[in-house]
Amino acid sequence: MPKVLKFTGFALRDFFAAAGPTLLGIALACALAYWLVDPTPPRHVTISTGQENSAYEEFAKKHAAALEKYGVKATLLPSLGSQENLYRLIASTAQGAGDRTRTDIAFVQSGSTDETDAVRRGLVSLGSLFTEPIWLFYRDRPDGAPLTQLAQLKDLKINVGPEGSGVPKLFRKLLSVNGVTPDALTLGELQNTPATVEMLEGRIDGLVFSSAPDALLIQMLLQTPGINLFDFTQAEAYTRRFPFLSHVVLPRGIVDLGRDLPPKDYHLIAPTATLVARDTLHPALIDLFVQNAAAIHGTAGWFRRQGEFPTASYTEIAVASDAVKYYKNGAPFLQRYMPFWLANFFDRMWVVVVAVGALLLPLSRIVPPLYVWKVRSRIYRWYGELRAVEQALENMPPERRQEVCTEQLQRLNAIEERVNQISIPLSFATELYGLRSHIGFVRKRVTTLLA
Repeated sequence: MPKVLKFTGFALRDFFAAAGPTLLGIALACALAYWLVDPTPPRHVTISTGQENSAYEEFAKKHAAALEKYGVKATLLPSLGSQENLYRLIASTAQGAGDRTRTDIAFVQSGSTDETDAVRRGLVSLGSLFTEPIWLFYRDRPDGAPLTQLAQLKDLKINVGPEGSGVPKLFRKLLSVNGVTPDALTLGELQNTPATVEMLEGRIDGLVFSSAPDALLIQMLLQTPGINLFDFTQAEAYTRRFPFLSHVVLPRGIVDLGRDLPPKDYHLIAPTATLVARDTLHPALIDLFVQNAAAIHGTAGWFRRQGEFPTASYTEIAVASDAVKYYKNGAPFLQRYMPFWLANFFDRMWVVVVAVGALLLPLSRIVPPLYVWKVRSRIYRWYGELRAVEQALENMPPERRQEVCTEQLQRLNAIEERVNQISIPLSFATELYGLRSHIGFVRKRVTTLLA
C-alpha cells in the first residue's frame, strides 16, 4: 500500500476503538430483535386444495399464481375436500418446522368444526371467501314430477362423495332433520367427476356436492338435459337450524339468459368456504393471502355482491389478528406506497429502527470526543517519555553527567524514530509536528549539557 494512503482525514481504527463496544452492543441487539421479530417470511408454502375440477382446486391455482409474483412458491396438495383439509392442518400443527410435507393453509367449509373446540386449537381463519351451496342434482323421475322434499330420496342411489369432502357429514345432518335415516337410501362415496359419469350413465339417481358455481361440473350439469337441480324451498328454515348455513338464490336465467337457464329461481342452502391456516403461519404470508383473496374473491358473482367477500364473518374458527386488521382498515399504510417485502420489513422492524435512532442520537454527541481523545492519546503518550528524559537530567549526579547525557540522547533518538512511525489523520498533524519539535527542544538541552 502506498505510504500516502496512511495519511487520511479520518482514522477508522481509532473510530471503532472509541465507538466499537457501543456499536457492537447495538448490532447484537438488532440481531436479537431481527431473530425475534422474524420479518422475512418463508419462500415456500403448502396449500391443501380439493378434488379434481373443484372450485377449491381452481382457486388454489389462482392463489399460487398470485403468490409467485412475490417470490413465494406454493405447492398444491389435492385432497378429497374440506374434511381432509382440516385433518391435514390439525396433523401439521404437531410436525416439525422443517417438515416441507406439512400443510400450511387449506380451504375448509364452515361448520366443519362445530362439534368441539378441540380441533380448532392451533388454527386461525383468514376469513370467508365465497359461498359454496349444496347442489343436489338428480335425473328425471319416471313420473316427471320434481323432488320437493328430501324425504322423497328414500330408496334412491345418491352419491355424497368420500368422507374427506365434508359433504357426507353435512348431508346426513340435513337428512336427520327431515326424519330420514342414512340407511333409508343408498349413499355413494365416489368423487365428484366419476359420480357425474355414473349419473349420466343412469347407474345412480343423483349426486350431492358443495361447491362454488365456478366449478366446471356445476356449469355442465346446470345445462345438461334430463338433469334437475333440487330446489330447497325451506332454505330459510335450514339456516335457522344450522347457523353456519346461509340462504342463497340462484337467479332465473343466470346460466344462459338466451335459453332462460335455469327457468326459475332456485333456493339453495350454502356454507361458506374459509381459508384456514396454522396459527404459526408467518404474518407476512397472512397479509399476502388476505390481499390476494380480496383480488380473487372480491368481485361480484352469482351469489355475492361486489366487495362482499372476503370477510371475517361466517367462520367458527377465530380470525387471525392480521386478517382482522386488513378487513377493518385495508392494506397496511406502508404497503400502499412501497414494494411488499420492503414495506413488510419496516412494518415489523419499526420498533427496532426507532430504538436504534434513539440510541444513535446521544452517541452522536459522545463518540466524536472519544474519537478525538483516542487519536491524540497516540501522541500524548510520548510526552511521558520526554518528561522521563528531563527528570533523568535533573537528577543526574555531576560526576556522571557525560554518561547520563549520552544515555538520554540515545533514548531521545529511539523516541524520535518511534514517533516518525506514527500514522494519524491529517487533521491532527499539528499535534504530531508539535511533538517532534518538543523532541528537538529536549535534544538541544541534552546536547548543551553534554558539551
